[in-house]
Amino acid sequence: AAYAGIAPVTRRSGTSIRGEFPARSGNKELKNALFRSAWIASCHDPLSKAYYERKRAEGKKHNAAIICLARRRCDVIYAMLKNGTLYQEKAPQAA
Repeated sequence: AAYAGIAPVTRRSGTSIRGEFPARSGNKELKNALFRSAWIASCHDPLSKAYYERKRAEGKKHNAAIICLARRRCDVIYAMLKNGTLYQEKAPQAA
């Protein structure tokens, strides 16, 4: 996620902590691919749509919710590569 530039970055200077911000570094092409795939998935994939709606209900704006979904999809892809497994779709859980 850090390589793709979708992991949040904490900015600190001495004793001040300014919070977490989106990273401006990282692989721009990978970040765009993850962002666009998450955007399409938020409309067509039931599990991704449920996650997106939950983030919107938490008060996140559209782009922030899409970045959260992109991070989640990045984590799933990493787990699939690490374990050598294929994607297994699960039904969304009712809230």
